[in-house]
Order: sequence, then structure tokens, then C-alpha cells
Amino acid sequence: MTDELAQDSLRSVLEHGELDITGRLVAASNATFYGELELDGVRVGCVYKPVRGERPLWDFPDGTLAGREVAAYLISEAAGWTVVPATVMRDGPFGPGMAQLWIDVSDEEPVDIVPAGDIPDGWLRVLDAYDERDRAVSLIHEDTTRLRRMALFDIVVNNADRKGGHILPDGSGGLYGCDHGVSLHHEHKLRTVLWGWAGETVADEERDALCSLREKLATRDLRAELLGHITAVEYEQISVRIDRLLARGTLPYPSRGGPSIPWPAF
Repeated sequence: MTDELAQDSLRSVLEHGELDITGRLVAASNATFYGELELDGVRVGCVYKPVRGERPLWDFPDGTLAGREVAAYLISEAAGWTVVPATVMRDGPFGPGMAQLWIDVSDEEPVDIVPAGDIPDGWLRVLDAYDERDRAVSLIHEDTTRLRRMALFDIVVNNADRKGGHILPDGSGGLYGCDHGVSLHHEHKLRTVLWGWAGETVADEERDALCSLREKLATRDLRAELLGHITAVEYEQISVRIDRLLARGTLPYPSRGGPSIPWPAF
């Protein structure tokens, strides 16, 4: 849909295009709308989440979720991972909020539930459980570079809500994550369904991306952009998590100090 658009042009449409709201995503926890943006003849679909529609949380400051989604996108781009659709802050019909490029999702299922122990080739087991009919099942995910890149991103941004339904395959090989409003907290809150690589060694190309991101975080421009959306302590903790990951050299295991899987998982 927008492959031919350069990122700068796409962000310009998201930031300055005329926003026409055409629907609401009623299953979302916060006020979330579908709309279309048009600028200079270019028209794209988007998700619009106004700050005023955010539901207060006990552990995140009020009115910060939209900004965290933008910060997550900036980090994804700085690392070269491209796992978050283009995301900006802008004004809209219900006030300032986040606008994110709409992804037309294919019928691929990078995360799935199968009968217990029935793990297909090319997939990794996360955990065993019982479903609503009391049947033994396994939660699994694909063992691919594209999904592992998202798992690495989630560690860096301290994503507290990586559900299976927050993973968006576009049908042409691309894989995007959405709903990063509860990320980038200064306290450890990583909750994800992507634990299949726990304990595996950080690959050379992953280490290179982490080191490059670490350097970019110290630049004035990226620092200023991020500090427009998160606190100084939260900004500093991004580098702390990268340094810890590089020093350890392996992807982390779930923490024993709290829940490590979001609920619900999808």
C-alpha cells in the first residue's frame, strides 16, 4: 500500500494530512479510532488514539501512552528494525493524540496455540497450559528472524503488553507490532508471548544493531525527540537495558518477580 512512499513522506502525511475519522475499534482498552489521512493526493489509513481517551493506569503516568507509542517507533527506526508502523503525535478531532499507519493484516499467525507438545518444525514452545475446555495446549511462536527482531525490540523498550494479537503480518514478509503505550517504564515490566528464544546467544547482527542504537541514543536529535515523550529516567533506562543485554550476551528468561505473559495472551 505505501511501499513506494519514503518514510519522511509518509510521516509528513501522518503529521499534516487532513484526518477523516470513519470508525472506532471498540475492542480496544482506550479510545481508538480508524481514519484516513490525505495530503497532496496521497491517502493512507491510520489508527488515531487521542490522549483524552486514555484509561488511567496505576503504574503509568496519566496522559503518556500516546507519546510512548511514538517513542517506540523512533527507537525501532533508529535501530533499523522497522517493527513499528510509522507513528506520530498530531492534533485530531478529539484533541492531540497518536496517529499510526494502518497495516492491512494477512491471515498469517506468527503466534498460535496447538495441542500440548504438538510443536511444528520451525516453531518454538513458550509454555503449556489448559484452554477454556480444559484441554492441554501449548503456546508457540514461529522461529523466524523477523519475529526474533521484535522480541529483541520488546526487551529494549520494556514492552509490558506483547500479546499475540499485537503482532501484525502484512502478507509480504513484513511484521509489525502495535499497542506500545505501556512500554518504556523505568521499572522492569517485560510481559510478552515471545519467550521462545530465552537463553539463546545474542547473534552478531543483533549485537551490531544494539551497539548502533546505543550510539544513536546519545545523539542530540534522538535524545531530544525521545525526551518529548518520556521522562529523563525512562530515557536513561533504555541504554541501561541495552548495556545489560550486551554484557549478558543472551536473551533473558522470564522474571520470577511478577507476571511475564500478558493477559489475555491474544
